[in-house]
Amino acid sequence: MTDATVPTPATGSAVPQPPSKSPMSWALDLVVWGGIAAVLIYSIDAVDLGNLSQLVTNSDQIQNFGRELLRPDFSDWRLFVAKMWETIQIALWGTFLAVFLGVPLGLAAARNIAPIWVVTPVRWVMNLLRSVPDLVMGLLFVVAVGLGPLAGVLAIMLNTAGVLAKLFSEAVESIDKGPVEGVRATGASPLHEIVWGVIPQVAPLWTSFALYRFESNSRSATVLGLIGAGGIGQVLFERMNSFDFNGVSAVVIIVIVAVTLIDMLSQAMRKRLL
Repeated sequence: MTDATVPTPATGSAVPQPPSKSPMSWALDLVVWGGIAAVLIYSIDAVDLGNLSQLVTNSDQIQNFGRELLRPDFSDWRLFVAKMWETIQIALWGTFLAVFLGVPLGLAAARNIAPIWVVTPVRWVMNLLRSVPDLVMGLLFVVAVGLGPLAGVLAIMLNTAGVLAKLFSEAVESIDKGPVEGVRATGASPLHEIVWGVIPQVAPLWTSFALYRFESNSRSATVLGLIGAGGIGQVLFERMNSFDFNGVSAVVIIVIVAVTLIDMLSQAMRKRLL
């Protein structure tokens, strides 16, 4: 019987060393994560984590509240469904208008397309739109146009435009330069380069971003109703003020069902695109 030969590694193919960090890199990680841990520890009192025990000590009140929520009152279900449909329309129109505002902002904020003197102010505008909460914008538009769904549409439009413009610009900055250079080689104008070299590459991703924001805006529109910007949030606020927790439970169930259906539809559409 012959002895089996054990293959030996070829000369010059030594096993590479595992990646290692320099002492400076380790020190930087220690500072960053240590700072985060210090902030978390310092903010324990600020966020009132010491009162977590009230979840147990006030268990009777929680049980009474839970019993009311477990008995939803759907006697006004037609009103609830109509207001939920209004909420979806607010989110749909807000997202639709935000896309039209976010596309030019996203292109103007992309460093590989626009000059720096255009990119910088556009990014400032995008930061402003993203930093102002929906509720603040909603209050401003309630004062401007009055109570109703229009205030919600405008608030969602501006806030979502800032978010989408940021996502759109990042998608443009990560495109393959080959198609753009190919279009440029034909003597096309910069506008044609964008239309034929950039948009076809980012359109599926842009659509996915817009669908995701529509899901999020369906929930945001519910909250905007609390300040009179239309939708089912206004009905929810009225039921809460009147301590009609059975009605609150019915409204919450309808919101959950509607948002879940929107999420399922959006996921199915994104799978076909990406």
